Amino acid sequence: MTEATFHKSNCKTYFDSYLKTEAIKILPGEYHATNGDEMVVTTLGSCISACIRDTRLGIGGMNHFMLPQSEAGEWAGASASSRYGNFAMEYLINEILKLGGSKLFMEAKIFGGGQMFGETQLNVGRRNENFALEYLKTEGIKVAAQDVGGAYSRKVYFQPSSGKVMLKKLTVLKNDTILKREKEYEQTLATDKIEGEIELF
Repeated sequence: MTEATFHKSNCKTYFDSYLKTEAIKILPGEYHATNGDEMVVTTLGSCISACIRDTRLGIGGMNHFMLPQSEAGEWAGASASSRYGNFAMEYLINEILKLGGSKLFMEAKIFGGGQMFGETQLNVGRRNENFALEYLKTEGIKVAAQDVGGAYSRKVYFQPSSGKVMLKKLTVLKNDTILKREKEYEQTLATDKIEGEIELF
């Protein structure tokens, strides 16, 4: 994995039947920032999404990343692959700055990091979560809300202009499919699931 594997979304929209509105879907390894009223959507397993915005101007966006683990079991090491979470955060923050946002007024909401793949994968989600929180602390960006961990995946809706996040917890029935798709950065999760109640952040 190299820096080039993380990229801005191609901004394709779809009609979200639940919200009855147009939305922008981001896939694993993508991010999207906007100074408009778009709704940005993604689905997460053990991956993390950071929803970051300038609270003064309503400019912000979302990323979707999985942090690969080094052989030593450490995050954010010397190689590009183990700094993948850094790229995810840096690209999104820089895009918000390009649109006119200021780091002085940024806040973040963090979602994902599910522990969903059995004992051998138990720590993946937790390490993703810890990395994201530590990165934001180092950058001086306040974490306004978070919903992380648990043995389930999530569907996250974020509107940067208002800062509102709607979240559905999904009980996934085909965990192996989710793991493969997250690791290979294929399409957004498309598996049988039971949708929980919506939560607001």
